Amino acid sequence: MARPITHLGPLFLDVAGIELSAEDRNVLSSPMVGGVVLFARNYAGVEPMIRLCDDLHALKTPPLLIAVDHEGGRIQRFRDGLTVLPSARAVGTVWTRDRQAACRLSQAAGYVAGAELNSLGIDLCFAPVVDLAHRDSVVIGDRAFGSDPAAVAELALHWIRGLESGGVHATIKHFPGHGGVAGDTHHEAAVDPRKEATLERRDLVPFRTIIGRLPEITVMTAHVRFPALDPRPASLSPFWIGEVLRRRFGFEGAVVSDDLSMRALDPVGSLEERTLQALDAGSDVVLLCNDREGASRLVGTLRYPQPPLSRLRLLRLHGPSRRPHGALSGTPAWQESVRLLGVLRDGTELFPGGGAG
Repeated sequence: MARPITHLGPLFLDVAGIELSAEDRNVLSSPMVGGVVLFARNYAGVEPMIRLCDDLHALKTPPLLIAVDHEGGRIQRFRDGLTVLPSARAVGTVWTRDRQAACRLSQAAGYVAGAELNSLGIDLCFAPVVDLAHRDSVVIGDRAFGSDPAAVAELALHWIRGLESGGVHATIKHFPGHGGVAGDTHHEAAVDPRKEATLERRDLVPFRTIIGRLPEITVMTAHVRFPALDPRPASLSPFWIGEVLRRRFGFEGAVVSDDLSMRALDPVGSLEERTLQALDAGSDVVLLCNDREGASRLVGTLRYPQPPLSRLRLLRLHGPSRRPHGALSGTPAWQESVRLLGVLRDGTELFPGGGAG
């Protein structure tokens, strides 16, 4: 039976297990759905993940995009059979004593992540984090390369270069910066009271620098509010997405909202209201994860005239052909990257960075 020919819609959903259920197939086949976000619960090893990604890609034409949070450290969804990646902080600690070595390590970590994710069938990685490390931000913590904007930008650029040479598209997050708040937007509202001048000197620097060099990179927005500039969360803000990202920074890539089911958006209204506000603000993709009942209801009712340029941005996110996983260990680039990461692992207790997230 031929796959239905359609376009990629703006909704990215999740699935419950390591295989697709009949309900998954029905919901994901909606023209409103453009991709899937995978989690640790979907991973049972290399071969089951390859089968799951193959099944997802086979559902429609063009294929659904498949994304995952795979930063390294405590946010590495897939582990068994893959290389354990360092936290961004572990890489950042090297910067203070040897900047060139830190850049080589960051690129090696990105390359290993990209090569291994590509071999599974993943298109898009929601990393690297380019938020700055601030003392009070536990949710960011060791996910940040550091507190120096220039260092964060340079290390992130090398991580992106490695990831994309490995065969997976990168995402910088969480625009315009999540590091300045103590609150975790998964569980509560987060407000950053700082003025525009401070953000311009600090948190916006890595985003502006990276976009200046890579204007089509994907950007994920934060649910943080910056009331000195706009009363709305950045993920729902035409000011942050349209004015700052698009006009001031010259950004040309896809904008991805952080998960709209997060509690930080509870004051905004229903899942449909949040989705419409995110899309109207200029998001190309909205994430709706860990709320299948709400997502299924929304898929059945949402009608949104997706702009042609937005559809084009999504088509650009398909990864290159999948390389055989078993062949990775025989390639010189993978061997050298793993060797460099081994040196870092043996030299710092920061390497593991915690659990799978």
